[in-house]
Amino acid sequence: MVAPPDNDVLWARALHVSHNGSPALTGVSLGVREGEILAVSGPRGAGKTTLLRCLSGQLLPRDGEVWFNSTPVHTMGPLVRERLRRDRFGWIDPEPALVPELNVWENTALPLMLRGTARRPAKTAAQEWLDRLDVGHLARKRPGALRMAERQRVAIARALVHAPDVVFADEPTATLHRADRAHVLRTLTAAARSHAITVVLATHDPEVSALADRTVSLLDGRRVTTVHLPAGAAETEGRAECSLSV
Repeated sequence: MVAPPDNDVLWARALHVSHNGSPALTGVSLGVREGEILAVSGPRGAGKTTLLRCLSGQLLPRDGEVWFNSTPVHTMGPLVRERLRRDRFGWIDPEPALVPELNVWENTALPLMLRGTARRPAKTAAQEWLDRLDVGHLARKRPGALRMAERQRVAIARALVHAPDVVFADEPTATLHRADRAHVLRTLTAAARSHAITVVLATHDPEVSALADRTVSLLDGRRVTTVHLPAGAAETEGRAECSLSV
C-alpha cells in the first residue's frame, strides 16, 4: 500500500464496487483536501452515493483503498469503522432521518450523547448550532411539527454538532423547493468554512455544484472529465459536450 499525500484528509485509489453483479464504481480514484468542499456530480445512478459510502467507511470496496488522515479505512474492522463514523464524520441524507420521539435539540445533540457527553453541555452545543442555522426557536418542537426545510437544517446541525473532520452530504437538498434549497446549501457551506470542516457533497444539480471549491464528475460508476467543444465543431446548435473517462 502507498500512503496518500499529506494534504489530503481523504484519499481513494482504484475503487471497484458491484451491486447485485452490476458495477457501481469502476476504478474511481480521488483525493479531498482538508477544509475543502468537494462536489461529486453526475446523473442518478452514476455512483455518487456508493462513492460517499465507501469514503465514509459504510461500504468496503471489492477492490481499492480508502484512507482517512493517512489511516487505511479499508483494512479497519467493523467496530473501528463504526467508531470512526461516530466520532470523526457527519452524514446528511436526502431526507432528514430525525428520531420522531425526540425534540429538535435532542435530535441535534444525539451524536454528542452517544459519545458520552453529559446532557447539559450536549444541549448547549446543540442550541448553538440550531441558532446558527436559524432554527434555534424550534428547539423544543418534535420533527413532525417542522417543515421539510426546517427538518433538513436540524439534520445539518446534527451532522456538525460534534465538530467532525468530514461531513458527507448525499443530495441534501433533493426534496426541497428552490428557495429553501439555496438557503440550506448556503448555510451548510458557510458553517463548514467557518469551522474548517471538509465536505463531500453528492449532487446532480449544477447550482449546488457551483457552491463547491471543486467538482468531480461520475458517469456509470466512472470518473469523467467534461470537454466543451467549440461551437463550430458541434453538429447541433450551441455548445456540445462529451464526457471522457479518466
